[in-house]
Amino acid sequence: MANTRETGAMSHSGGSPWQLDMFRKGLKKSLRLKYLRKLLGGIDREERCLLLTCGDNNGAMNYFLRELGGTWTWADLEDTCLDEMSQLLGEPVVQVQEDKLPYADASFDRIVTIDVHEHVENPTVIQAEICRSLRSGGQLIITTPNGDERKMAVRIKNAVGMSKEAYGHQRIGLTAAEIESLMTGQGIKPARTLTFSRLFTELLELTINFAYTKILARKQSDEDEHPEIAPATSSQLQSVGKSYRIYSVIFPVYWLISKLDWLLFLTEGYCVMVEGRQRS
Repeated sequence: MANTRETGAMSHSGGSPWQLDMFRKGLKKSLRLKYLRKLLGGIDREERCLLLTCGDNNGAMNYFLRELGGTWTWADLEDTCLDEMSQLLGEPVVQVQEDKLPYADASFDRIVTIDVHEHVENPTVIQAEICRSLRSGGQLIITTPNGDERKMAVRIKNAVGMSKEAYGHQRIGLTAAEIESLMTGQGIKPARTLTFSRLFTELLELTINFAYTKILARKQSDEDEHPEIAPATSSQLQSVGKSYRIYSVIFPVYWLISKLDWLLFLTEGYCVMVEGRQRS
C-alpha cells in the first residue's frame, strides 16, 4: 500500500500534485484543516476514521488528515471527483447515499463530515446514519457554513447571484445551535464548538467563487444541475489555467488581507465546527 500511496501522490510532472497545490492556495480550506487538527489531536494507529464529504473536495483534505494517523475510510455523496481523489490517495473513495451509509453499526472511532448537512434535503436522515456508524464514546466533528442569513457576507452573496443554489445547497448552512441540536437528537453530546473564516476571508472567497462560476465556467455552470464553485478536477483546472496562474501570483496579497479577520475576533465566523461524543 505504501508504494500505491506514493504513486498516487505524484503528479505527472514529478512535482506536487495539483490538488495539494490548490489546497495550499485556499483560504478557508487551510483554516478548516487547522481547526480539524486541533479537535482531532493525536490519532492512534488502530483507530478507525471516516471522512464524509459532498463535492467540492479534490482529495487534498483527505491527504492531510491521513497524516494524523489512524486508518481512514473515504466517502462522498457526489461522484464528480472520485477517480482523481482515489488516484491522489492511492486508496478507494466511494460514493454513498445519504439515507444508507454502507457501514456496519459502530464501525468508526471518529467521523468527520465536511460541508455535507447543508447539501441534503433532510439533515436528520444522514445524521442518523452517521451516528449509527459511530461507536460508543466515538468522536464526531461536523463542519458546515454558518446558517445565519443575517450575516453581511450572506446578504452580499445573495445580492450578486451567489445564493445557496449557486453552491448546490439546500440551505445556506447550519448554525452552531442547529448542529448541536442535530447531535443531541441522535445521542451525541456536544463538547466543543468554534467558528472561523470571518468577513474579510469570506468576501475574498466570494470573489474567487464568483469569478469561476459566473465568468470562467459559465457554460459549464449553465449545463450542470449542481455546478462546482471552483475547479474540482484536473480538466476543469486546465480550462482556467491562465486565470489560475494569475491567482497564484496574487495569492500572497489575498492571504495578507485575510489576516484582517483578526480585527473581528469577537464576531462569529462564517464556518461552524462542532465536536461531539457518542454517548455510552
